Amino acid sequence: MTELFGTDRFDLWPHLASLLLAYVLALPIGWNREREERSAGLRTFPLVAVAACGFLQATEGIIGDNPEATARVVEGLITGMGFIGGGAILKVKDSVKGTATAASLWVTGAIGLAVGLGAIDVAVMLTIMAFVTLYLLAPLKKLVEPETDRPSHED
Repeated sequence: MTELFGTDRFDLWPHLASLLLAYVLALPIGWNREREERSAGLRTFPLVAVAACGFLQATEGIIGDNPEATARVVEGLITGMGFIGGGAILKVKDSVKGTATAASLWVTGAIGLAVGLGAIDVAVMLTIMAFVTLYLLAPLKKLVEPETDRPSHED
């Protein structure tokens, strides 16, 4: 029991700091998807980032400094993120819906991975790029949407 809770194995604060950072960085993305009333929202996105970060942190003890083992964990997480994102995509009539939410889930997983790997600068840049894409490009999307795709507002 002393080995488990000794200073070599049980170091809560750095892990907690990383998990909280992944959580906070995912919040603006989740907020946007929630506000847009998408299938995944405010609760899902922070959980995805925390999970990706947590999987990396949980395996640190067994992968050590082995880049090949780290790559296998990252590959598994990327595949899992694709699976989750695929669940957000729906075919409705002649169109496909949910691709932005799926891509947002994928980038949120990448944010968690980056934090888990200690690449905080990459995580912050991914968050900024996702924020710009979701918030600032939304008005442009409305400009290029065909009239038939826009909801009608009858008075």
